[in-house]
Amino acid sequence: MFILSNFLIAAAQVLGFLLWAYQWILIAQVVVSWINADPYNPIVRFLYNVTEPVLERVRRVLPVTISGFDLSPIVVLLAILFINRFLVQSLYDLAYALR
Repeated sequence: MFILSNFLIAAAQVLGFLLWAYQWILIAQVVVSWINADPYNPIVRFLYNVTEPVLERVRRVLPVTISGFDLSPIVVLLAILFINRFLVQSLYDLAYALR
């Protein structure tokens, strides 16, 4: 069972890192949207292409706009926090229980 335990620990670490990286990409996209950067800049295009599909789904399901401010990044950040605290921690707990 230690092989499955090690696999679950590795999966939890990779998932945790991906969530952490996406969180910072999302924060960078929000900051770039505030400063109105050049949309043809490759970094700006990368940030937009990576975050916009997720943000668009949230906007379709929950129209979270208050006084012209788009709050969908906050909803996505809360979802990342929930997934990190629930799913990643559950994977760790399950892996340590299998040892």
